[in-house]
Amino acid sequence: MARGFKVFSIVVTVLCSLLVAQSASANHAWGCYHWSRPSNPFTVTFGNNLAPNWAPYLTTAASDWSKTSGACNNAQNPIRATVVAGSAKSRNCRPGTGVVEVCNGAYGNTGWLGIAQIWVSGCHITKGSVKVNDTYFDTPTYNTPAWHSFVMDQETGHTFGLTHQDEDFNNADLLDACGRGSCMDYSADPSNNTTPNQHDYDELVIIYSHSDGAAPQFATNPAGDAGVDLDDPSAWGQAIRFVNGRGVLYERMVGPDQKVFTWVTWAE
Repeated sequence: MARGFKVFSIVVTVLCSLLVAQSASANHAWGCYHWSRPSNPFTVTFGNNLAPNWAPYLTTAASDWSKTSGACNNAQNPIRATVVAGSAKSRNCRPGTGVVEVCNGAYGNTGWLGIAQIWVSGCHITKGSVKVNDTYFDTPTYNTPAWHSFVMDQETGHTFGLTHQDEDFNNADLLDACGRGSCMDYSADPSNNTTPNQHDYDELVIIYSHSDGAAPQFATNPAGDAGVDLDDPSAWGQAIRFVNGRGVLYERMVGPDQKVFTWVTWAE
């Protein structure tokens, strides 16, 4: 009995150690939400509706999220992000099924720098959009390469199913073994937080460790989605996640088991 208990204790200890190691390296999945696909790697398509000064940041973000080789990346990274000509018909940036449209514009004094909006059916992401607000990015505070990269990489990261690694603007950056900060880590100075780091790639491997069937189809015009101006915070629905008392994630029901989530990066 004593020997059996000892073996059992060793097994439990090893399993717990593995779980702790995994959670320490990556634990920032956003609920159950992910793209449905039959196998890995898979492609996420971004539609470029951006002005020339913004387009290179989307190209770089797609490359950043697709990395598999090199130190502190992950060879099993399932994401292959590609950029194509956008097809959004207005600055509302409405996406078609299976695409993430990316837009910029002077959206006004809305308070937000960037938003990622993700349509889901059950646990499956079906489409998305990313918007960046030039009303703020045209000011000296935010008109820097670091802020452009930080917001573009973070908002595109949300469309894969990632949340933030950290939500304190004033603590030390969360660095990987190569000394890289993460675009999924809030920072008052994003100079070292302009790309994903190893923890982000590791989390993507965890999120997409299973396989799905074909992507579910989102209803063409769910009753709760038709004609809604999603640039306006009043249209985002209910705040379900807060940082310093301010909503950073909103949920809007648009149909049976269908929702639109809005992730927000606020101007400070």
